[in-house]
Parts: sequence; structure tokens; C-alpha cells
Amino acid sequence: MASLPFSALSLFFSLCLLLVLPTHSLTCTSQKFTNNNYTTCTDLPVLKSYLHYTYNSSNSSLSVAFIASPAKPDGWTGWGINLNGTGMAGAQVILALKSSKGAPKVKTFNIISYGDIREERLSFDVWDLSAETNATSGEFTIYASVKLPEKVESFNHIWQVGAAVNNGKPVKHEFAAENKDAKATLELTTASKTGKSANTTTPAGGNSTGNGTTGSSNTTTTGGKSGSYRIKEMNVGFCFAVFVLLASFIVF
Repeated sequence: MASLPFSALSLFFSLCLLLVLPTHSLTCTSQKFTNNNYTTCTDLPVLKSYLHYTYNSSNSSLSVAFIASPAKPDGWTGWGINLNGTGMAGAQVILALKSSKGAPKVKTFNIISYGDIREERLSFDVWDLSAETNATSGEFTIYASVKLPEKVESFNHIWQVGAAVNNGKPVKHEFAAENKDAKATLELTTASKTGKSANTTTPAGGNSTGNGTTGSSNTTTTGGKSGSYRIKEMNVGFCFAVFVLLASFIVF
């Protein structure tokens, strides 16, 4: 029987290691917090933004950590909820604005229209408001807890970044495609009931499938194996089987 060169077997083993690595990994899963452990996180589809959250169905409260970089270092970031529409108009938002005092200043605004943004209390309860800056990446993180309508299963949310702050108010953001697309529907029931990874963000105004999966962004929920982990398991099994088969051809 002809022998299989050991160098060829080594090459196969090296290539197989690449297959063992996860084929898809969410950025948000590597983000850690010292003040809270959120059950679910999602890489939002635009503006390099991330949302971590825990939904408590017993009192309809949502604790969130929103991470994004302002368009420029002296700018702002924001996340909010629109209970009456799908876009910015009518949304109620929490902003982190660059401050000379170090940590970003957190404020709440009602977006009456694109030309009418008012700093005022929101129509729903908000508490535990704070923000911080990552000195390395420049990202702002907004922390908040909000009261949602009872028995809510999903809601429309928006997020945005801007380049400047003027007299404690956000200067208008860019109107590029990714800025206009920074809106989606957050499906709470999928994340809170399955205990598994799921895609729970639907483009605002769009439709989600029956299992809560869409193509807009990926969400990971603590308590189950992610899709990348299952793929890794399959790759390991395949590599091991082929490795044993090829090794049997080596003549010592």
C-alpha cells in the first residue's frame, strides 16, 4: 500500500484548524460590563452599534446598554423607542453628549419632527441613566432602564450618531444611507422565551418570520449554544473522521 506523505497529512490538519474556528461570531458577545450582566445582545445592522438588554416580563421593564462611537470625538450617540411609528419622527430618545467634564452627559429628548427636537421627560418611566466613554475605542455606552407597555412583545427602536454638540444639544446627524436605516423592530418574546440564540431584530416596517429570524442583524441570548458553536462542533467531528482515515494510509 502506498504511503501518504506526512507533510500532506500535516497540511490537511492545518487547514482543518481553520474550519474548527467559529464561522460567525458576534462582536457584542466580547463586550463586557462591570455593573450588569445582560441576557441578550445584538450587533445592530448599521453605524457599528450594539445593544445589550435584559427584558423582565413580570414588570415590563427593559434594562439596556447601547454602545456606539460618535461620528466625531466631540459628538453624540443615541438610542430610543418609537411606540407610534417606525422612524425618528415621534421617537423618544436617550442621548449621550460629549461633555467637558469627562463622562458623556445623558439627556432625554422627544423628537416631534426632524426640525423639532425637545429636551424633556419621556412619556414612559426611565431610570438608572448614565453613560461612559471607552478611552481606547472612543465608544460611548448608554445605560438605562425603561418601562414598556404591559405584555409588549416587540417595539420599534432607533439609534443614531452625530458629530457635534452645541450648547448642550445635538447637532443634526448625517443623512447617509446608514443613518436613514438606523431603525428596527426589537422582538422581545423570542429572546426572553427560547433561551437560545436568535435573530430578533427586524427592519422597521418589515416582516419577521414565525421563528423571529430575519436578515437584518444577529442576536445572542445567554443560555443556549450559538449557531457558530454548533458549526464548530460539526467541523471538529468532520476533521477528526477524515484525519483518522488519512492516518490509516501512513506506513511507519
